[in-house]
Amino acid sequence: MKKKKIKIIIILGQTATGKSDLAARIAKKLGGEIISADSRQVYKGFDIGSGKITKKEMRGVFHYLLDVASPKRQFSAAKYKKLADNKIIKIYKTGKIPFIVGGSGFYIQTIVDGLVLPKVEPNNKLRKELEKKSAKKLFSMLKKLDKNRAKKIEKDNPRRLIRAIEIAKVLGKTPKLKTNSEYEALQIGLKLPDKKLKNNIHKRLMSRIRKGMISEVKKLHAKNISWKRLESFGLEYRFIARYLQGKIKKKEMLDELETEIWHFAKRQMRWFKRDARIKWFNPNQVKKIEIEITNFLNNYELRNAKI
Repeated sequence: MKKKKIKIIIILGQTATGKSDLAARIAKKLGGEIISADSRQVYKGFDIGSGKITKKEMRGVFHYLLDVASPKRQFSAAKYKKLADNKIIKIYKTGKIPFIVGGSGFYIQTIVDGLVLPKVEPNNKLRKELEKKSAKKLFSMLKKLDKNRAKKIEKDNPRRLIRAIEIAKVLGKTPKLKTNSEYEALQIGLKLPDKKLKNNIHKRLMSRIRKGMISEVKKLHAKNISWKRLESFGLEYRFIARYLQGKIKKKEMLDELETEIWHFAKRQMRWFKRDARIKWFNPNQVKKIEIEITNFLNNYELRNAKI
């Protein structure tokens, strides 16, 4: 007999589509617990800039894989998968429904498809050398080592580029990843019209500035996290770090950051569009999303469900 697969719910989408809020509302209603799938929210102290959900916003729903890593150290997709798998089993054994929520496409793919990731140990000496190079230079290096990986990677993400180079140097090239999924996943994608998404990005950026995002980056640097390291996290941390170093003016920082967040959102959508299994909804279609999830879970015992 085939082993029965655990059913999991994925709520994904571009930045600023309201994933965290919607997921907390639905998980509370259906008896679920949430595992974050965000490559920056795993880091301690990366709160405002990464959009980490607050205690109040959690609505009493347990959230996992927030604040599990030091920003001074690299955190890999393999590490994420191991921790997420453990949390899924824990949630399942308590009779709750595992929800995976976030916008980091590769993290989500490691769970949905059960990717068997290459076992290449971190090379700290190599990483220190590579961290001195620009994203453009790193991308050029990767293209020479592994053209196929270079076609699929985020070419402006130094952390991903460094890891890909590290793997390619050991294995000759990044291997085609094998899959071994232990889950049956329903992937719910949240999508907004471009005009609405751009407006959300602008309003959210201004809100985060008012909440103290610049002070957050100052505090991180005061804890001996170098400017170079902060810049490697991209987006808010990259541009604010540049502003605090006097490399750019505040208005320039805000304008460039807003533009880059929009470009990032478009890259996210390109990644997600590759997966035809994702079912897309407007974030306002809460009722339809709840029904889709309930039908998928079918004979699961839904605690406190009121659909």
